[in-house]
Amino acid sequence: MSRKFREWQPDASWLFPPSPRDWLPEDHLVYFLLDVTAQVDISPIVDEYDTGKGGQPPFHPRMMLVLLLYAYSTGVFSSRKIMRRCATDAAFRIIVGEDSPGFRRIAEFRARHLRNLQPLFLEVLVLCREAGLLKVGRLSLDGTKIKANASRNKAMSYDRMGPEIERLQQEIDALLAQADGADANDDEEFGDLEDYEIPAELKRRGSRQAKILEAKAALEEAARRKAQDHVDKMEAEGRNHRTNPEEAVPDPKAQRNFTDPESKIMKTSNKGFDQCGNAQAVANEQQIIIAADVTDQANDVRQTLPMVDQMIANLDAVSVEEKIKAFSADAGYFSDDNMSAVDANERIDNAFIATGRQKHNDKVPDAPKGRPAKDLTAKQKMARRNRTKQGKEEYARRKVIIEPVFGQIKSGLGFRNFLLRGLEKMKGEWKLVCLTHNLLKLFRSGALTTT
Repeated sequence: MSRKFREWQPDASWLFPPSPRDWLPEDHLVYFLLDVTAQVDISPIVDEYDTGKGGQPPFHPRMMLVLLLYAYSTGVFSSRKIMRRCATDAAFRIIVGEDSPGFRRIAEFRARHLRNLQPLFLEVLVLCREAGLLKVGRLSLDGTKIKANASRNKAMSYDRMGPEIERLQQEIDALLAQADGADANDDEEFGDLEDYEIPAELKRRGSRQAKILEAKAALEEAARRKAQDHVDKMEAEGRNHRTNPEEAVPDPKAQRNFTDPESKIMKTSNKGFDQCGNAQAVANEQQIIIAADVTDQANDVRQTLPMVDQMIANLDAVSVEEKIKAFSADAGYFSDDNMSAVDANERIDNAFIATGRQKHNDKVPDAPKGRPAKDLTAKQKMARRNRTKQGKEEYARRKVIIEPVFGQIKSGLGFRNFLLRGLEKMKGEWKLVCLTHNLLKLFRSGALTTT
């Protein structure tokens, strides 16, 4: 029995080459990003270039921006992988045309311009507002640990640094004595020659010793700053203290990483420990990220007020003046000071911050009837509020507002570790990821009409 198939000619050539617009459907994400980025102001990025110099002109910053946004939205983060996709993937080829940048240009653009993403982040929030996605009835704050670009095996605790410095110094002294002996033997045999060349082993040990000394000094300075903050707080409250910041000593277990000193060992969701940055985000019920940041502190309690301030500043910047009906966060963000400050904020009607961890499947008891006692502590007041019918409903909503956002970023996009080192660069990369998340929400909503 004869079979007929469609004609297949993989080597066929076209008399008239097709337009790149014909490669993908009109509603493809890449066209959406091209249209959106054409509407936003990228002057902070453009102003970084000095086009008056000679040589090859740089790649267009708008093209590079779209390339990064599309790459991150499709889970491609490595500059080398992005470069390869520019040769093999139709969407990437549409973005770059026939002028694909190398991986070094991509990496340089990302590292150089991450600090300029805040204005773009706000412009996308404006688009979200126009599309009806920036409602502020309920907002939730949470954090997630994201692995840093640093090996946990290349870290050292403070109590190990002193002995290691001494051991290296002994080895350096022994190598120097060996070099001096070699010099003396050579002078005796050959006369005066140039100085004996310091062996590579000596350089290696000297370099490692310098890094450990630097790390030790950084931990000691951090301990002094922490002690000074304590003194300032005590004095502001009119309380006596005996703390001398100059005598502060780091915790013996305090660690410093040598590949990324600004990352920290943190407990992760799988109950293990790794070098991480603590990524923070505030999102609304539409799962639009309104505020984003990264800290090197494993504990969330110090992030409450900075994130609230950033949240309100961003809403003001995009002309969203409505009051926040309910603001929620888990127990990691609670302190008496945090609660008092959030309650005093005129933009927030009600705050619901857990005062302690609750066991899984445990039922939250009802709030006692009657007026609350006047002598309740801040913690008791918040606990009582969380036990009301409204409190239970609002706090239950927290999980379906903010936690899926991190799931979408880490599992959906596949962003589980930073590529860039240093706290400021991690902040910029996290802002890029959150910006990408918001653009995807905007795209999938179908609420924004582009040309």
